[in-house]
Amino acid sequence: MAWTPSIASARLAIQNGNWFSLGRPKLGNGGRMLALWSFVLPLLAWCLVSYVPAVWHPLMLVTNPGDVAYLETGMRMDRQAFADAVTEAREANTAPPKGIPANPVYLPAPGEVASALWTALRAAPLHDTPTLPWSMWHSVQIIFWGFLLSSLVGVPLGILCGASKTFGGLVEPFVDFFRYMPAPAFGALMVAILGIYDGPKIAIIVIGTFFQQVLIIANTTRQADKLLIEAALTLGARKLKLLTHVVVPAVMPQLFRDQRILLGWAWTYLIVAELIGTSSGITFFITQQARYQHFENVYSGILIIGLVGSLTDVALGRLGRRLFPWDQVNR
Repeated sequence: MAWTPSIASARLAIQNGNWFSLGRPKLGNGGRMLALWSFVLPLLAWCLVSYVPAVWHPLMLVTNPGDVAYLETGMRMDRQAFADAVTEAREANTAPPKGIPANPVYLPAPGEVASALWTALRAAPLHDTPTLPWSMWHSVQIIFWGFLLSSLVGVPLGILCGASKTFGGLVEPFVDFFRYMPAPAFGALMVAILGIYDGPKIAIIVIGTFFQQVLIIANTTRQADKLLIEAALTLGARKLKLLTHVVVPAVMPQLFRDQRILLGWAWTYLIVAELIGTSSGITFFITQQARYQHFENVYSGILIIGLVGSLTDVALGRLGRRLFPWDQVNR
């Protein structure tokens, strides 16, 4: 006789902390603690690698070159090469170099990055070089206009593709074909058409999100509750009224979540988009700092992108809960 789990045993498994939680509500305070640890654990790993020499520190940072002519204060070199330099200096009865274990220059410590971020946020413009806040604000505008233009066309088109088999059959095959073409490949063409300033950057964001948007929203529209549609048809709703009064309201919460995800995709195209034409925005700040090996500022720029993106997503999540209070997924 096959064993069939009872409802009581299923409830017991849930109470005992079964990790598989499909269909269960989101965690409360426990979820907040997990969210906190999701940031604390990587930060702890970063601190260990940065502050505990025994963990990694493959280089030596020269604090005093001694009498070794080819060494300079602040220079980083391989441990074995540094040891050889010390041995040679002692054999020659000259002052040996001194140094401390260090990581490569591309991995600054968390404290250095935090200090650089605070300094960059408060710094005044220097020699017409935009500050970090101004660079980030310029990038936010590129994202805003690119995603807005993409959504103004992509959302209605996706809804129509999902609601009409004929329209979807006509549009989706080409969209599906075009979405495999990488957006950055159109950079030179966009510069030729739109110039070297913000136009081609916005166009890359549009190309990178529009075609994905159409297909995802079309698929979401097809997930509309069939019982609602049948009830509306029974009551006499037809064509445009059925679409605007039944289908769109039924899928609106999921459409909103789709847009949150697609907005994240827009951010992934930002760096490539800003390299097209004239350098600008947060990309210009990052590339300039990397050119002079100020990697603590590079990390600051990258972190500010993540911070702005995360805060935007949190704000949109709160907005979604207010707009769609009946939607359990957003609770």
